[in-house]
Formats: sequence, C-alpha cells, structure tokens
Amino acid sequence: MFKKLITVLLGVFVLLLAVNVANARTLDEIIKSGVIRVGVLPNSPPQSSIGATNQLEGFDVDIANKLASELGVKTEFVMTEIAQRVPFLVADRIDICLGGLTRTVERAKSISYTVPLHTESMGVLTTSKVDIKSWKELNDEKYTLVLIRGVWTTDFLKQNLPKAKILYVDTMADTIRSLAQGRADALVENIEFYVPFTKNYPNVQWKVLPEALNTAYDGIGLAQNNTALRDVLNTALYDVHTSGFVNQTWEKWFKAPMLVKVVPSPYF
Repeated sequence: MFKKLITVLLGVFVLLLAVNVANARTLDEIIKSGVIRVGVLPNSPPQSSIGATNQLEGFDVDIANKLASELGVKTEFVMTEIAQRVPFLVADRIDICLGGLTRTVERAKSISYTVPLHTESMGVLTTSKVDIKSWKELNDEKYTLVLIRGVWTTDFLKQNLPKAKILYVDTMADTIRSLAQGRADALVENIEFYVPFTKNYPNVQWKVLPEALNTAYDGIGLAQNNTALRDVLNTALYDVHTSGFVNQTWEKWFKAPMLVKVVPSPYF
C-alpha cells in the first residue's frame, strides 16, 4: 500500500512538472504582455548585482535589456540564485535565464538553450599559502576545494580531482570568503566571474594559476519546447554578436576581453 502511494505521488509530481513546462509563456504571450521575465543572479558582479544606485547592473543586465528591446518588450528581472536557475524555468517563474548558464546534457533534459551568449574558461584561484604550480596537484586529500551548490563543475571535480575534499557554499561571495578565511584551499571554476570578489580581502595574497583547464559555452536558458521564443532569441543573439555588442559589453564589465570569444554562426 505504501509503495503504491509513493508511486501515485511520484506520478502526480511528474504530471505537475509537465504541466508547468507546457504552460511556459509563449513568444506571443510575452509580446502581448509587454514584459519578459529574466532570471539573473542577485550578487554576482560583474555579471549582475545591485549597484550604488540600488539598481541591478552588470553584463547580464545590459544583454537582457538589449534583447528585450529587440523583442519590443521591457525586462522584469527576477533574483535567481545559482541552484534556482533551472527550477525557476521549469516552474514558469521566469521566461529566460542568464547567470552563466553552462550547457550540460543533464540540464538539457529539463530546459532548452539558445546559441551561446558567452564562454567560460576554467582556471584555479588560490592564495599564496597554497604551494602548487598545476591544478592536478590539487588531487590530494589534504586540499579542500570550495564550490557553489548546483554548478556543473561538481562533476568535473569528482572525475578529475576525486581525492580532494569539497566544501559546498551558496554564493560566489561565499567561495571567496572561504578561501580568505582558510576554510578552503582553492577554487577550480570559471574564475573570471569570481575574481571581482577578491577586492573585499585586500590583505590576502591572491594567486591565479596561468593554466586554463577547459572552455565551456553558456547559452540563455528557457523552457523546453518553447521553440518560437528560442528562435527569435537566436536571431537576436546573432545580431548582437555580429555587431560587436556582446564583446564590447563584456569588456565594459569584466575589464578584459573574453578569453575565448564566441564565433557567431548564421546556422541555428
């Protein structure tokens, strides 16, 4: 009886999940409403954060506003922590999601992606207290790596640095705080998004290893089967890439060129 009840409840959950996805707002509904709901990270400069004027600012904000203008609508920003990005899309709480959403097979089972918006190059951020010259040296149980819950890097670390311990935290600011306090030894991540937080700890001697581990491609997330919205976003992204807007906006906020630029393709 109990097993049957569990089976029924699971079936209801899957059905509700499917209804939520099916009820994602269509392109026509978004245009008629005049507003597109955009999920962005609340405390992730220079991607997105609350600025000195108490308004959201950053790379993702500028990109979202540009794409919204291409659609002829306004943006409604929704604060979305890293672990909430996919659930918020599935639950139809947002129409699209930015926030460094790396394309992975696991995520693609639940959501859809546009063509790439930008890249992320993985590296190692540590301090002068950690005497290593290569990321492979971190594969040792004496080292603790810090990582945000819900990011794809978890699988990479388990496969490539299985001996290291992992300290899970909730935000980018938490990762840098953990390193500064000595609770973790290194961050193996797409560190260009994390480095801005190091300015909060000027007495720490920060160190970035020169070796790049790999490059990932980040698209804009949206609900599965929302093909009309995806197609128009892909067209808009092609325009903002070829015009130079994406790379210019990246350099404006990150103060350096994208390590690996996205090469726009007319075929999508």
